Amino acid sequence: MDFTPTEEQCAAQELAARIFGDLATHERLAAAGTGTDAELWKALCAAGLPGAVEEIGLLGLVLLAEEQGRTTAQVPFAASCVFGLLAVARHGTEEQRERLLPGLRDGTTVVTGAFPPTGHVRAGAADGLLTGVVEWVPWLRDATHVLVPDREAALWLVPTADALVEPVELTAPWAAGRLVLDGARGERLGGTGARTEARTEAPEGTRREAPDGTRTEAPAGPRTDPAADVLAMARIVFAGLQAGVCAGSLARAVAYTSVREQFGRPLSTHQAVQLRAADAHMDTEAIRVTAYEAAWRHDEGLPAAEHALTAAWWASEAGKRVVHAGQHLHGGMGADLDHPVHRYFLWGRQLDAYLGCGTELLAELGDLIANGEPS
Repeated sequence: MDFTPTEEQCAAQELAARIFGDLATHERLAAAGTGTDAELWKALCAAGLPGAVEEIGLLGLVLLAEEQGRTTAQVPFAASCVFGLLAVARHGTEEQRERLLPGLRDGTTVVTGAFPPTGHVRAGAADGLLTGVVEWVPWLRDATHVLVPDREAALWLVPTADALVEPVELTAPWAAGRLVLDGARGERLGGTGARTEARTEAPEGTRREAPDGTRTEAPAGPRTDPAADVLAMARIVFAGLQAGVCAGSLARAVAYTSVREQFGRPLSTHQAVQLRAADAHMDTEAIRVTAYEAAWRHDEGLPAAEHALTAAWWASEAGKRVVHAGQHLHGGMGADLDHPVHRYFLWGRQLDAYLGCGTELLAELGDLIANGEPS
């Protein structure tokens, strides 16, 4: 295993860090309320970051998602890249990739996903029209399309204009909505003849550059159904997002306790504070390294389902501990709903809910191992 970022991945991460750092400020986030920062989204797209994901792969996207989480930037960046760009690149037909990817690269097409799959959406056997309800979908109010898995694990790309979108407010300001499909017409990703197997050739987003400058394709991974593949990618990317949220929360706690004095000395000099911060740091690193490993395996075409679940479990369980620690280390200031650290708390708890509670993830992982399925 080698998690060392490539030159392209490092450059993209540095650019993302600069844009998020300059524009996702506390003042701008407060002004945005629960909506999306349209100017920030335009800046990210103008810099070519969504399109760069095709070159830097899933591990590169995890690095970019970290930077989004580090600033709790209110844009559908991680969602559109994984449910839109990577899903189409891996599972779309050649015609779909040629038609859909340009809009996903420049940000004019924004896709979110009705994931994790709930089995509530049914596709008509004869006409393919979709019916069903998904109670909440992140960034749905910003999306032009939503990626929906049906009961048979087929993937459908549905224009949000053809569905009923009811606003839903979540713990975190993710511009979410309730998706109601009542005979909506979707486009089946992979074409009408596609069933549940991913393309065996390496997707365009997994190209690698060797030290001598030559470009190669990563080896093709095991055949897997598209819905499961997209779910695994989403778990990995949102685990990376949680790693960034935790790092941002901890950084604020460290800065605060270094200047806040109690009994004539900074809070950071007290052993209890140091131990709490150290535990939060180790939890953050565990989230990060498991997300990196899962993304690296996925990019290399290696089995990664167990690793995606492991990353999701760490992000859910450890993420809760870190954002609670970040708020507690701020003392009374942490109880202020307008304080910047509270936003990290809300994001951490929302990601915990989105990834799934720890016991559910462990049960799924146990079933996967017990059944001896490829991981």
